[in-house]
Amino acid sequence: MKRRVGVIGAGIMGTGVAHAFASGGHEVVLLDCDGEALEKAGLEIRKSCRLQKLLGSSAGDTDADALLSRIRLTTDYDPLVDVDFVVENVTEKWESKQTVWRTLDQVCPTSTTLAANTSAISITRFASLTRHPGRVVGIHFMNPVPLKPMVELIRGHHTTEEALDDARSILASIGKTAVLVNDAPGFVSNRVLMLTINEAAFLVQEGVASAEDVDRIFKGCFGHKMGPLETADMIGVDTILYSIEVLQESFADSKYRPCPLLKKMVAAGLLGRKSGQGFFSYP
Repeated sequence: MKRRVGVIGAGIMGTGVAHAFASGGHEVVLLDCDGEALEKAGLEIRKSCRLQKLLGSSAGDTDADALLSRIRLTTDYDPLVDVDFVVENVTEKWESKQTVWRTLDQVCPTSTTLAANTSAISITRFASLTRHPGRVVGIHFMNPVPLKPMVELIRGHHTTEEALDDARSILASIGKTAVLVNDAPGFVSNRVLMLTINEAAFLVQEGVASAEDVDRIFKGCFGHKMGPLETADMIGVDTILYSIEVLQESFADSKYRPCPLLKKMVAAGLLGRKSGQGFFSYP
């Protein structure tokens, strides 16, 4: 069954989520407060469709014109009044997310399932901002969204089985397998991944090895397709830093102390692929 899906945030993840749902035949409302970000999202979706065709991907519709015809770009929340599923993808800053979630709770129908696509923030915390916390789930999509077949599905303290079933159903319709985990900051993937990236950044900062050699070791010794620092560049160095800060705040454990190099890179605008420079350079 085709659904009407709201996607909040037209950054890397939000654009990928909108692409995945539209590719699966769903009608999508892609919302961002920045009109330029929305324009860029359309261009990125066209580029991603070309890449999928080159790779011979069978993950849904790869016709860019047909796909984009199912995506409505907007800076206004009004088109969300009749969506039945929402995925929020705002940057990992609690202050920004709070505002969005309070608005979603007011605008969306009470029957709408609300999903947080977050790297580290507790799903129960999002639910506390709503009048109907049972309808709130977590879905941690992986980047690039259209090409990754698996997601983490997170059960918050109040999440109902109906909301989880709804999420599983719509994820299956776009070719995603959901692995259910319980609510904890960072969940499974980022509880491990963020520590790995953070420690890799410390190795570069301390001069133990270059970024290139750190990643060569992970690819050559362990068979990883991508090293931790190239992964950081793909995700966004700023998102990595914010996620580690959430883990540090949540657990009050020194093992989550962010590497100063990450802070310096974010301050300098070296955010990875999206800025053209991170641990590595991009054309």
